[in-house]
Amino acid sequence: MHNHSPLGDIPVFALYGETAQWPTPDLLHCESIAERSRLHDWHIRAHRHADLVHLLVLYEGEVELELEGSTRQTEAPLAIVVPPLCIHGFRFSPTIQGHILTLAAPLVDHLAKVLPEASRTWRRASVQPLPSGGASQRLIELVRHIDGEYRRPASGRDALLGALIQALTIEASRLAIGSSDNGSSDNGSSDNGNSATPHQRSRHHLRRFEALVEESFRHQPNIEELAAQLELSSAHLNSICRQQAGTSALALLHQRLLLEARRELTYTNLTIAQVSDGLGFSDPAYFTRFFKRLTGVSPSNFRKRQQRSPG
Repeated sequence: MHNHSPLGDIPVFALYGETAQWPTPDLLHCESIAERSRLHDWHIRAHRHADLVHLLVLYEGEVELELEGSTRQTEAPLAIVVPPLCIHGFRFSPTIQGHILTLAAPLVDHLAKVLPEASRTWRRASVQPLPSGGASQRLIELVRHIDGEYRRPASGRDALLGALIQALTIEASRLAIGSSDNGSSDNGSSDNGNSATPHQRSRHHLRRFEALVEESFRHQPNIEELAAQLELSSAHLNSICRQQAGTSALALLHQRLLLEARRELTYTNLTIAQVSDGLGFSDPAYFTRFFKRLTGVSPSNFRKRQQRSPG
């Protein structure tokens, strides 16, 4: 594993093995653990995500787990939370059964606004055994329900998934997933303290930058202006983004714009001109060029594909 590698050697992925854009207009992704790990001989090497949260729920099997350089062997039933920027890797037994649920940062931010439990649950690394019955069983049933709903096209799918994720957040909080007393790393404990390491300070700056992007991406703010709000130079901000997220500050802003564009083209009846205007583009033609440059297809063709595809 990559226990002693410098941070720059730890790859930043959208999903493991995928350095391209987030693969879905949904703000979540759900799959069985075996689906992806089987492709990699059950070994998911150490990596990190700039703006994704993982919840792994293991029903059967064993896993060698690496979180922030600390390795441990454990077995199901188990729940694991991996917050943004947390270096993590897994070596699963071939008998593994379970699901991995991935939440995009905008969804986690939304949850934090409506549920006080969300920040405590999803922003700290944790490993939590799942005792039989009670909240553990409800959490497992919710994850399986989410997986079924995620894969199946049906009326009200988006609304139901949102409700299920809120319920999952509450049940996870009740199980104390994300508590800091379970021997797991607290991914945000001292990032801004006087004793913080340079790596922790960089993480803190990236989180603040992502929060500013979330507040203002529809206005397409100037990167220099955002850097000034963080009391950083634009060059320093770019260096932090490349080190922590594997890409530039402008690319992170563009990724957020693209995610919203894909969602609006998929889930609303807004015209392309309305989507363009709502995302701060002065001309629909410029929006079309932007979208095609990042996805390889025009907004209109993307919408047609989404209308034809199930789910």
